[in-house]
Amino acid sequence: MTRRFSLSQRLTLLFILLLMLSAAVACVVQLYTSMQYGNAMVQRLSGGLAQQIAQREPILDAQGKVDRSRLKPLFDRLMTFNPSVELYVISPDGELLADAAPPGHIQRQRIAIAPLQNFLSGETWPVYGDDPRSLDKQKVFSATPLRQDGQLRGYLYIILQGEEFNALADMAWHKTLWSTAMWSLLLVALFGLLAGLLVRYWVTQPVKRLTAEVSGLEQDSISAIKQLADQPLENSTGDEVTLLRNTFIELARKITSQWDQLADSDRQRREFIANISHDLRTPLTSLLGYLETLSMKSATLTAEESQKYLATALRQGQKVRHLSQQLFELARLEYGGIKPQRERFAMGELISDVAQKFELTAQTRELRLHIDVPGRLPLVNADVSMIERVVTNLLDNAMRHTPAGGDIRLAVWQENQQLQVEVTDSGPGIAAALRDDLFQRPSALSQQASRENRGGLGLLIVKRMLELHGGGINLMEAASGARFRFYVPL
Repeated sequence: MTRRFSLSQRLTLLFILLLMLSAAVACVVQLYTSMQYGNAMVQRLSGGLAQQIAQREPILDAQGKVDRSRLKPLFDRLMTFNPSVELYVISPDGELLADAAPPGHIQRQRIAIAPLQNFLSGETWPVYGDDPRSLDKQKVFSATPLRQDGQLRGYLYIILQGEEFNALADMAWHKTLWSTAMWSLLLVALFGLLAGLLVRYWVTQPVKRLTAEVSGLEQDSISAIKQLADQPLENSTGDEVTLLRNTFIELARKITSQWDQLADSDRQRREFIANISHDLRTPLTSLLGYLETLSMKSATLTAEESQKYLATALRQGQKVRHLSQQLFELARLEYGGIKPQRERFAMGELISDVAQKFELTAQTRELRLHIDVPGRLPLVNADVSMIERVVTNLLDNAMRHTPAGGDIRLAVWQENQQLQVEVTDSGPGIAAALRDDLFQRPSALSQQASRENRGGLGLLIVKRMLELHGGGINLMEAASGARFRFYVPL
């Protein structure tokens, strides 16, 4: 049912209910304390009444018994002067011995003695005793013991608020109660109205403004999110609505950043597809051209020309196969198709094994290969085949780009909690136009370098493999040649 109300209406209703509850509790507490205070004052003012009457008027006869014929005129006379009191003579065990009540008004013939003893012992007032004219009510009283020859014969027991007093008090109570209730309702209505206005100003208005700012998300989500992200953050000093607004803005900024990253990634993907399409189309066109030439002119070509055309076609086919393998491997790396199979191994031994595989190539190309591996290095926890592939790719690139008589150096060392590996060659180095996009997807739309010099996907694959291990690779500054350095966490 509360869902039909707005936030301000629900908060106003809650304030009104709380105010009504508070007013009701305050009224009950006030009336109770007023009654307790009034009873205590009555008992304090009239607490010695029973003792004064017992001292001035004979209650017991010479035998120590109650003379009912003498007491009745006394009780009537006293109750005439003070109609609010009711007088009783009680036996030592609480039995009612004498009273001046009209016939049929006495409801019980025995009362509890403990309240009388508490009263006489000086207990804190008000002290309540049993009302003989009621089965369950208790009232403030005055009492004094009646003794003869030092022996307790009974008690003079005076109810200080009798039936007539109670009738008048009930009328005043009801009148006061209704007056208090009416004033309480009026004050609750006024304060509820004030609370509703304050709620509207302090709570619902900021919420409405925030709702208006984010309401456009359903119609035009990304533009609305970017518009919200451009809003400045407000200083929050414990204001939940301001904190919520700042949270929405920060969330919008994060979504905007992720959107821009996705848009850039989509742009790179389209450029990558265009680039790969060109790189595949070029060798395929050449391959098909030579095959068509062999097919059409097979009868007129010499054996040497046929072999030359066939070798060229085969070389172009191998380029297509190599590029398609790299493309497939890169796709598996980027989309989680390959997971590192970690094991502990010595990086120095792995580098020495890879270098040994290139010794014959180095000798053939007249290159000098230098290995710098310290004697003691901690074991690294990584995928052996992936790290071997990384070192092999880097060393193969160095071999292909270093002229005869050049030097290639492999070095490994520990730095903090990482193993650093560096591959340096004395070749022509990396062109400045290629440095920024060296580890990015090659773009067919980029004009910074020709398609022939862009290179393949080897370095991008190396980077992805190292990232799977929590590592990375960088192109370092070098006086001559190229210097690649990668690291793997221990």
